[in-house]
Amino acid sequence: MDASTLRAAQAPLKERYRADPATARTTTAATGDYRAPDVTATIDGFAGPVRAGLHPATGGAGTDACSADLLLQAVLACAGVTLRAVATAMGVEIRGARLRADGWWDARGTLGIDREAPVGVQDIVVTLVVDTDADDAALARLATATERYCVVGRSLAEPPRIRVVRA
Repeated sequence: MDASTLRAAQAPLKERYRADPATARTTTAATGDYRAPDVTATIDGFAGPVRAGLHPATGGAGTDACSADLLLQAVLACAGVTLRAVATAMGVEIRGARLRADGWWDARGTLGIDREAPVGVQDIVVTLVVDTDADDAALARLATATERYCVVGRSLAEPPRIRVVRA
């Protein structure tokens, strides 16, 4: 997809959202259940079910997806797609890329051992190594725009509300 094709695809959407901002509010959802045994949750993903479980640092066997890994994968997917869209809109050719997200978490917080230890993935860094002829100024604009428009990254600024209700 080139910049003109992307603009053509987005133009009617942008026009509608400007004219009627309420139509821009888009719902999204994820579903899952406890179909598998042990301390796991099976989440219905785009490519099929994903069984999430405890990380070995919290008592898991390491055979299930770790929630922290899934979080980094979601951030990386979003940043990767966002960068590609921004680059396309800017007319920056990216011939290829290597994408990586890194962070750390403290098992003491997750296990409730130390109330001062943080709970959650900390210091997330997304590194997008691109094969391009773009200059450093263009790469800086790509980074700024990707950070600004990455939905998952922006969503991390506010934790979700957790509700538990009876069936």
